[in-house]
Amino acid sequence: MIKVLIVDDHALVRLGIRRLLEDVKGIKVMGEAESGEQAIQITRSDPPDVVLLDINMPGIGGLETTKRLVRIKPDIRIIAVTAFSNDPYPSRVLQAGASGYLTKECSIEEMTDAIKKVFLGQKYLSPEIAQQMALKSLDDSGQKASPFEILSERELQIMLMITSGLRVQEISEKLHLSTKTVNSYRYRLFDKLGIRNDVELTHLAMQFDLLDKPSNIEGMADVLVEEET
Repeated sequence: MIKVLIVDDHALVRLGIRRLLEDVKGIKVMGEAESGEQAIQITRSDPPDVVLLDINMPGIGGLETTKRLVRIKPDIRIIAVTAFSNDPYPSRVLQAGASGYLTKECSIEEMTDAIKKVFLGQKYLSPEIAQQMALKSLDDSGQKASPFEILSERELQIMLMITSGLRVQEISEKLHLSTKTVNSYRYRLFDKLGIRNDVELTHLAMQFDLLDKPSNIEGMADVLVEEET
């Protein structure tokens, strides 16, 4: 039996994944976590075999969570399940120690296949991600490099929160950083990207398809909730 931990700060997403997996033979959802910090606590007390992990979460975020989980349990298998399909996310999360990368548009069949493959020690990338990474590796692919690749993990995290509509004070509270520190990261990433404000940041993120999108999982969860009421 493969023990799976679901890590996502949206309760509906966790519910959707749990309900989709609960009837799959050989897989057991052993727990849920709403943050990376909570996932680390659970892993220390009752290690899962496979972690389904969102990248864009409050607190330490998905990339740092991946690194810490691998340090705690080197043979743990982590699959990023996220709305983001474009680099720098796939490359960064795999470098951090993840075994797989799925978008939230995936089907339950693909998610089940990914869980079983990474449990056996294989890597799994959704076909769309695999194609993009293959094209990127070709010098003559014509692919335009993402300017976001030069950002640090913390800068990426803050960029995601800004483009999600959070204000500096809200980001400060969620990340347990001072507003001065958040603004320092904010202006540093502006400088790296050659932009001047949050509006230009959002437009640039839109150009490279880095804005969060509604997922199939959330839609399925809504249906499940309606069926139960």
